[in-house]
Amino acid sequence: MKKVYANAAEALDGLLHDGMFIAAGGFGLCGIPELLLEAIKETGTQDLTFASNNAGVDDFGIGILLQTKQVKKMISSYVGENAEFMRQYLSGELELEFNPQGTLAERMRAGGAGIPGFYTKTGVGTVIAEGKEHKDFNGETYIMEEGMFADLAIVKAWKADDTGNLVFRKTARNFNVPAATCGKICVAEVEEIVPRGSLDPDAIHLPGIYVNRIIQGTHEKRIEQRTTRKTEDA
Repeated sequence: MKKVYANAAEALDGLLHDGMFIAAGGFGLCGIPELLLEAIKETGTQDLTFASNNAGVDDFGIGILLQTKQVKKMISSYVGENAEFMRQYLSGELELEFNPQGTLAERMRAGGAGIPGFYTKTGVGTVIAEGKEHKDFNGETYIMEEGMFADLAIVKAWKADDTGNLVFRKTARNFNVPAATCGKICVAEVEEIVPRGSLDPDAIHLPGIYVNRIIQGTHEKRIEQRTTRKTEDA
């Protein structure tokens, strides 16, 4: 089965439709599938629901789809670095489902494992718990969260072989692995495609069984928050 495609547009061909649910890897500006997001923007696909820790910044990551009003709903943990995200949410233009980061990761992981729901203490007694089933275990109250089953997963990795085995670099692994597993179809963009058999099996972070399509591209290396020390007078 062919998995390597020439570019993001080709890799997404036939997969997108209005109103679909997409799980996206990334955390802050780290590990964002930027080429695939740009390709989604170019298609003009509308009314999208995205599950992602955050939405990048205003001109990068999912933020570019917020600018074009292609996103109907975000399932996220953090809003703060994206002014347009905040503006649309506060003005009622964008639906937002807040999830604690650990809960969001576990919802993705559970979906990838075929688990429809699980109990967690996180969020008990807060707005997160409103409308959710509560159950006591050993004298402690838990809420039920549902596993996440996305129409499409888009992720970014460091290396891949042509069978789809992925290796992520350091913290860029973040939400990419659980996001990849919870999609009915997973498309990955990578920095390098290496020969089959050259990856150490013990170093593979995501087996190719989860990955349907791959592209290789050039990626932008951004710094989200640059913090420097004041220059001391000589």
